[in-house]
Amino acid sequence: MKIMENGSVVSPKGFKAWGNAVGLKKDKKDMAIITSDVPANAAGCFTTNIVKAAPVHWDMGNVENSIRGIVVNSGNANACTGKQGMKDAEDTAEKLASLMGVKAENVLVCSTGVIGVNLPMNKILNGIDSTYPLLSADIEGGNSAAEAIMTTDTYAKKVAVETEINGKTVTIGGMAKGSGMINPNMATMLCFITTDCYISKAMLHKALKACVKDTFNMISVDGDMSTNDTVLCLANGLAENEKINTQNEDFTKFKEALKYICKKLAIACADDGEGATKLIEAKVTGAVDKDSARKIALSVVSSSLLKAAIFGEDANWGRVLCAMGYSGADFDPMGVTIKFRSENGEILLMDKGTPIVFDEELAANILSAHIIYIDMILDEGTSHATAWGCDLTYDYVKINGDYRS
Repeated sequence: MKIMENGSVVSPKGFKAWGNAVGLKKDKKDMAIITSDVPANAAGCFTTNIVKAAPVHWDMGNVENSIRGIVVNSGNANACTGKQGMKDAEDTAEKLASLMGVKAENVLVCSTGVIGVNLPMNKILNGIDSTYPLLSADIEGGNSAAEAIMTTDTYAKKVAVETEINGKTVTIGGMAKGSGMINPNMATMLCFITTDCYISKAMLHKALKACVKDTFNMISVDGDMSTNDTVLCLANGLAENEKINTQNEDFTKFKEALKYICKKLAIACADDGEGATKLIEAKVTGAVDKDSARKIALSVVSSSLLKAAIFGEDANWGRVLCAMGYSGADFDPMGVTIKFRSENGEILLMDKGTPIVFDEELAANILSAHIIYIDMILDEGTSHATAWGCDLTYDYVKINGDYRS
């Protein structure tokens, strides 16, 4: 597998994109369009929130179709907007579809931003008109699209890789946005993945679902689950590899590359958490099963008390054990070992249920690094899982105290 320099959603064959400023936000790009030159198989994973935004309902109802394009707007979530919101999502799809000469059900729609406000449809429709002619397969096309989907993100998140499948070069590219309202089972997190791999819809869905489970569903910024979170993957087959129809070696290679894309973008969302200064990686080993390992790791990175301690560079490991305990997983606390690590060193805090008297100065130095690793070693089995989060800072409250402005 090769990581591509300046890779994005336009890196695979047959995809174009562009990001434009259409007036939804002040002086910022706020609309992205992605298209495939040929019909693409699609797969999607969506928020588990009962309250789903109109574009989520639209996409869930149309993701089984062959897809030619995606329209994304930032600045307005089109969530909790009633029947008008559903009509606006359909009208958005219909507008791009009319320009492409396809049906509305061949276009997917995503929105992100403020909840409870109807879309300014004149700006949306005019924006599609002005953005569509600019679509490009060049680097700028992918870069501008990644910038246009940002809300409180501080940088654009994009990546692409190449892998060889069946003697053909297959490319996978992706972009994502996500900084706040990030909680397990995704959140205000949008991700768009493109690939020229020739793969059946069933196998694409199977690969995406598996990859999301260990990446986007293993991040937490603030414990809030959004109404809009969506991961979409389009595969147009232009790499001309032998079609992947079963879980064979080719499927495994594709899934490995897809998981790299998902993991890279998921970690970037956690690292760019609103107001964050540190990235937290919590790893559980020795769990009785995978589900227990996931629960524990997620519980730890979701703990507000632990996140605050990491911000304060305080090695308060008791908050780790406490979060493990209310995770819902069954384990013996007397068999738990806890370590903190960073580029500045490693410190043992609990050894098989016994607290360790440790050097506070060394611990503070370890926690002064940007990336903090928390190792939780159980004595229950052989399963493991990793979750990612960030610290909780004063700036998080400032950002969300006046988000609508």
